[in-house]
Amino acid sequence: MTIDPRLHRIVAAQPYPLLFATISGAHLYGFPSPDSDFDLRGVHVLPLENVVGLEVKDETIQESFIEEIMPLDPNNKIADLDMDIVTHDARKFFKLLLKKNGYVLEQLFSPLVVHTTTKHAELKEIARHGANCGVITKHHSHHYFGFAETEWKLFMKESPHRVKPLLYIYRVLLTGIHLMRTGEIEANLLSLNEEARLEFIPELVARKLAGPEQSTLPEADIAFHEAQYEKLRSDLQSAFEASSLPEVPSDQTWQALNNLLVRVRTKSA
Repeated sequence: MTIDPRLHRIVAAQPYPLLFATISGAHLYGFPSPDSDFDLRGVHVLPLENVVGLEVKDETIQESFIEEIMPLDPNNKIADLDMDIVTHDARKFFKLLLKKNGYVLEQLFSPLVVHTTTKHAELKEIARHGANCGVITKHHSHHYFGFAETEWKLFMKESPHRVKPLLYIYRVLLTGIHLMRTGEIEANLLSLNEEARLEFIPELVARKLAGPEQSTLPEADIAFHEAQYEKLRSDLQSAFEASSLPEVPSDQTWQALNNLLVRVRTKSA
């Protein structure tokens, strides 16, 4: 995926230095529509003087943008840039990494990188599952169970039922299963399906990309997808039970994150 240069400009305009900024959402998951907005996520670093007082502000910063494009040819429609950016201060993000939070893992390891630094690479090495290190535990499965269950309830309340939330449900469950089995983050549904081989996934993606007229499901299909949902939940439970991932991050991981935060905050090497 080619990174839109306007995203670089928005990242450069942030009020605090960034450790990284990556793309999440539908672009990361592998099924963006032409009008999908860009979800930028990342980590900023508050100055030392901002974090030593009684009150700490700007631990999370969120902004939304719509940048219009005026094409030379009025018949040649070019999509406007619709995006939001959410960044957490390094201390808050590091603490989230230690709390079985799948969102921040996916942001950290997103291959769609808009901005990076050497400290971003170091953070990924600390977080990555390995001998005596890493923040990934078998209890990250709870994040994916909970996310899928919430999305499924919302999906079932809709009438008509839409393809987009169903794709999110399959993406979440397959990401959780893959994580439990391998200790690696993979958020792209099409890549995940190379292993899962669910024959209906490409058709669902094609329906979403086809536009609003194809974005809903026939009522007759719901029972089939409910059975698939329950099977994948069972597969995630089995993957959790069989996982060799640790129960909690190691003390070495905590210390490595602490040391990195001190160096980032004080701008030492």
